[in-house]
Amino acid sequence: MRKIILAAAVAGSALGLAACSETADKAGETADAMAADTTSVAEEGAAEVEGAVEGAADAAGDAAEATGEAAEGAAADVTEAAEAAAADAEEAMTGEAAE
Repeated sequence: MRKIILAAAVAGSALGLAACSETADKAGETADAMAADTTSVAEEGAAEVEGAVEGAADAAGDAAEATGEAAEGAAADVTEAAEAAAADAEEAMTGEAAE
């Protein structure tokens, strides 16, 4: 009877160790899968951030170019207005202004 009980205890222990071993393997596989998923999500996030930064840089470049063009246009308008004012002043000084 003692041999049967001892054999049952040994068998129970062996089954318990086998079950723990499978659980540890599954836990390891799950951890590996979770690590791979985390890496994938991090890479996707980094790619999205990189794209957003590139888009912002392009937009800033476009805005700077538009600002430069606007400044050139404003300078041309100021120059034209100054030349017109100088011509009007010259006419007024020489008395050639039409009254």
